[in-house]
Amino acid sequence: MTTLKVGIADYEEMKARTMRIARGEEKPAPGDPKVWFTSTKSFAQVLSTENRALLRIIVAKAPGSLEELAEITGRAISNLSRTLKTMESYGLVRLEKGQGRKLAPKVVHDRVELVLPLIERAEPRKAAGGRR
Repeated sequence: MTTLKVGIADYEEMKARTMRIARGEEKPAPGDPKVWFTSTKSFAQVLSTENRALLRIIVAKAPGSLEELAEITGRAISNLSRTLKTMESYGLVRLEKGQGRKLAPKVVHDRVELVLPLIERAEPRKAAGGRR
């Protein structure tokens, strides 16, 4: 598996960065985060102890459906579905077609690396021939 590199930036900061990239004024570096959280609180909620345990169970037991995962974990399907869809939106899991119309959860990454500048925000990297 692979490492998912995540960053934390507030909504306005992410919007401004996205606009600079869209205008060709900034070029993301290969090592930049691919996934962004809007706060350390949201990061901690998505990767809580309970949710990390859920990821380990999915890898170890390879459930073929959410129903099977609910049986294994004792959690309600609605709770699992909500949690897994949130994790899927951050690129942590993938819900694949299982037998029939069932969805089977798969863990995509085995590690998360957090990029969190504490003092200064990084200067945008100029795109080749771009302006700031």
